[in-house]
Amino acid sequence: MAAKLAPNDVRRMHQSLHHLVADAPWDDESLLGRALDTVLPSMLRQSPVVAWVVDDTGLPKKGKHSVGVTRQYCGQVGKQDNCRVAVSLSVTTETSSMPVAFRLYLPEVWASDPERRKKAGVPGEIAFQTKPQIALDQIKRARERGVPTGVVLADAGYGNDTKFREQLAEWRLTYVAGIQSTVTVWKPGEQPAPAPKGKGLGRPPKLLQRDPKHQPVTVKDLALSLASDAWQTVCWRAGVKDDLASRFAAVRVRPAHRDYWRAQPHAEEWLLIEWPAGESEPTKYWFSTLPADLPLTDLVHLAKHRWIIERDYQELKQELGLGHFEGRGWRGFHHHSTLCIVSYGFLVAERSRFSPSTRAGHLGLRAAKQPQNFRPRGSPRTTRAA
Repeated sequence: MAAKLAPNDVRRMHQSLHHLVADAPWDDESLLGRALDTVLPSMLRQSPVVAWVVDDTGLPKKGKHSVGVTRQYCGQVGKQDNCRVAVSLSVTTETSSMPVAFRLYLPEVWASDPERRKKAGVPGEIAFQTKPQIALDQIKRARERGVPTGVVLADAGYGNDTKFREQLAEWRLTYVAGIQSTVTVWKPGEQPAPAPKGKGLGRPPKLLQRDPKHQPVTVKDLALSLASDAWQTVCWRAGVKDDLASRFAAVRVRPAHRDYWRAQPHAEEWLLIEWPAGESEPTKYWFSTLPADLPLTDLVHLAKHRWIIERDYQELKQELGLGHFEGRGWRGFHHHSTLCIVSYGFLVAERSRFSPSTRAGHLGLRAAKQPQNFRPRGSPRTTRAA
């Protein structure tokens, strides 16, 4: 890039570009917000916002002095390895998506190490936060900014966090959130017993009750107990070769997580379960606060809509260099990531303009004015006067 911009002074231009990314004091969140203002209208011309997708991505990186790098699970390599992990929030329609927030997850070993923080330029206000906490901050800012809302989609790394789901419910945001097979629920139609009546002395008891004969079950045990007619084959979208389909069941349940410390049971919501044909047991589980009368096909379609962010990450890494940052600093990492996402946003906007589903007249292209005596090729000659 430096050679293209300044072929006669490549070294100086290279240093200028390095400064722009690593040290220049521009605000990455503001730039990402301006990019969204440009890209979102192009997306909305095709279809409305469907979902907000919460996700994180691992970026392999060796050494211990690069900001955020430690041994942790890296999805890109599918195992524990030295890497960075960043949390993102994306706005999606049926066919396109755009990351609107992107922040490095700072592991606790980094957050509590003043020397490494100083060398990497980690801002003083950045304290340790779990990934669900970072995601909630991103969702909060998106709501304050007035971004059109959608169903919040998240995998089990976020859905397993009860506080994450409860905060979304408090904000009146519906969600489809993955959970692990060990999460406990009350069977359909069941709930914890109410607090016993007081005996007239002291404060009356308020906490919900359990006993040996009245206990919740894991979602896996509940799935295995369902009748065979509870399962339906659902196709959620067309794949490259064949339609993508699997077996699903959905039941209304109440989550049971620590409800013995509550005065009221958790609200009833969907438990969606996937059990592909040929598998010995169910493979995926989701909680969802979507309406109780929603058809199973729509519930499955939304649960599987998270695939779109996987496509985004693939293109950001393979085509736009998201994983190519070689610096060590906090500012440089976020500047590099933001420039990659803004470039991706430009591509999203261009695809939206030229998509076959876009109506004519929205491309904004200008055609040259036809000459006064222009005659289309192959048209009949004009009749000459006798």
